Amino acid sequence: MRLPGRHVVLGVSGGIAAYKSCILVRRLREAGATVDVVLSRGGARFVGPLTFEALSGRPVATSLWTPGAALSHIRLAQQADLVLVAPATANLIARAALGISDDLLTAILLARTGPVLVAPAMNDRMFDHPTTQANIAALLARGWVTVGPDVGSLAEGDSEAPGRMSEPETILAHAGRCLDRRPPLNGRRVLVTAGPTREALDPVRVLTNRSSGKMGYRLAEAAWRRGADVTLVSGPSSQVDPVGVEVRRVESTADLHREVSALLPSSDVLMMAAAPADFQPVESAPLKRPKPEQETMLALRPTKDILSSTRELRRGDAVMVGFALETGGAIEKARRKLEAKAMDLVVVNDALEPGAGVEVDTNRVVILHRTGEAKTVPLQSKTDIAEAILDEVEVVIGRRASAVPETAG
Repeated sequence: MRLPGRHVVLGVSGGIAAYKSCILVRRLREAGATVDVVLSRGGARFVGPLTFEALSGRPVATSLWTPGAALSHIRLAQQADLVLVAPATANLIARAALGISDDLLTAILLARTGPVLVAPAMNDRMFDHPTTQANIAALLARGWVTVGPDVGSLAEGDSEAPGRMSEPETILAHAGRCLDRRPPLNGRRVLVTAGPTREALDPVRVLTNRSSGKMGYRLAEAAWRRGADVTLVSGPSSQVDPVGVEVRRVESTADLHREVSALLPSSDVLMMAAAPADFQPVESAPLKRPKPEQETMLALRPTKDILSSTRELRRGDAVMVGFALETGGAIEKARRKLEAKAMDLVVVNDALEPGAGVEVDTNRVVILHRTGEAKTVPLQSKTDIAEAILDEVEVVIGRRASAVPETAG
């Protein structure tokens, strides 16, 4: 997560989860954001201003009545890129819903016209109470965004119902989405595939490849931050599920084909970053095959090509992004793939190039457009590569939106 140059006002109200807000300040600063902490009277009873000042590197605001800061609530409300309240207690949520501004934090919220992100934290029964739910609904109707609460341990013990404040990393991800969402992808449905597939030789052995799934996971994360509703269909991978993304796990190429076929008709964008196994055994043994004493032959057949076999399921205005991992003649092979499979973009890289193959955190790619353009993206992190790919997806969306329809006659 990167938030360079962003200004976040973090409001901390009076709940035990305020200790997590200390970690959240650190994470926001690590992402490059400037953080101004506004501490309610109750929040200060859990974590003192000095702690937040040391973590943020800036003075902590605690009162409407500070000499020389008579209009600080207006300044903070208007200048911040994001106002974030974590934890947001039932009391704070109720006051905000009613427009009560009896302290600095609620005055900032009443004067705020930009994005507001709220992380509720309270006893599970308090969260489930109809009054709290009505108050949250009122805030959502104003365009505010909530994250959580989660199920887990509360101050009074374990709970199987929501109430626990989301973890700082989850809140950070939602803060990034509030700041990075943008019109081209905001609200669109994006389907991303990632990782390898496995074809069973027997109950123990499989045919597969070295794909780690890292590129697809970074694409899913980046598309979600830009405001898309993202579904990630992943083969076997050790990558952590991205925050906010629906993840569907598959094993074989047939499984992947089934999920893509089901999701493609409702998708605005497909990014086919998975590396399906190219071959499968003609026969999968029901029991483990004994190790042969000498050379043996294994009959294989090609798996179904997902991009080609699902062409009729694509929406006419959907953006199709393919990937080509090659070893020699990469550009020409990718151009042929772009044409043969009717892609809008193909992202190509050479598996033999240092730092740009599989199982690494970096990549170097060339993004080919159907129009013939080619954009070279130098070696960098797969997070940055994902952003560059999505920039080109947005170019395609923008061109289609601005195209003048042909008129008859």
